[in-house]
Amino acid sequence: MRTSLRAPLAALAVAGLVLAVLPWVLSDFLLSLALSCLMYAGLAVSWSMFCGATNYLSLATAAFFGLGAYVTAWGAESLPYAVAVPLGGLVAAGFAALVGAAVLHLRGAYFAVITFGLGELVRHSITYYEKAYEGTVGRIIAEAPEPAAVYWTVLAVALAAVATAIVVREHRLGLALRGIGSDEERAQTLGVNARRAKILAFALSAFFAGALGAAMAVRWTYIDPPTVFNPFIGFQTVLIAMVGGAQTILGPLASAVVFSLLTEFLRLQFPYLFLVILGLLLVLLVLYLPGGLASLIARWRWRRGDA
Repeated sequence: MRTSLRAPLAALAVAGLVLAVLPWVLSDFLLSLALSCLMYAGLAVSWSMFCGATNYLSLATAAFFGLGAYVTAWGAESLPYAVAVPLGGLVAAGFAALVGAAVLHLRGAYFAVITFGLGELVRHSITYYEKAYEGTVGRIIAEAPEPAAVYWTVLAVALAAVATAIVVREHRLGLALRGIGSDEERAQTLGVNARRAKILAFALSAFFAGALGAAMAVRWTYIDPPTVFNPFIGFQTVLIAMVGGAQTILGPLASAVVFSLLTEFLRLQFPYLFLVILGLLLVLLVLYLPGGLASLIARWRWRRGDA
């Protein structure tokens, strides 16, 4: 193991041990909030692993999350929970690799629109299949694991996402992705196989979104496409990553906690306006703080060093 990886991975292991005891000390409501924080932390870090480095704006998180959730829903009676979670990630990763091979040559608004439409395409396709061949739209999950087991599973997936992001940053793949983000054509002239790197990173990012969807599916007793392919999941993930600083790892982690709690507060206090408020925050962030809160910290450190 590289020396530069030991400290962050050791800190991650300690944090994981601390978080693992929460089911024994928190109430059901607080544990539910902690679960939401972990879910969005994993989603935001895995999204940033690809999009933060390459400067691609993917809105496909809801599609990958929903695919993973439906793996659990379809296999609820035959697949053990411990098998459904990684399988959901693999299904999402395979789908992302196929789609990525077709659309990752696009950039900017074109890529964002295509990936958003991807979620709608998958949602309507599953709705059609369920109606036409199964005679139903939703699935009932009659038997679910204990809340503590669900929490520990989501924690494990989120920790794996963070650990993978840390390793990728120091790996040749991370260097290739950052080169693509800076200047893709120049990176290719220097020997980077941009197509392969983008597909691999896109699929890796989708794996964790799918695994989290599969892990969280048992939180709902009734699964239907509007619930698990909810565009809000994708927008919230992007907002969290961009607020924290998509080029960092700690930024999305801290932002996931803040925004998960903020979302719950706004949902309770302003049930008809909280999406508008979150949308305005995203617009203001893109316009006035594209580097996220991490860029403010970087400027502060630079000024202190300059002084």
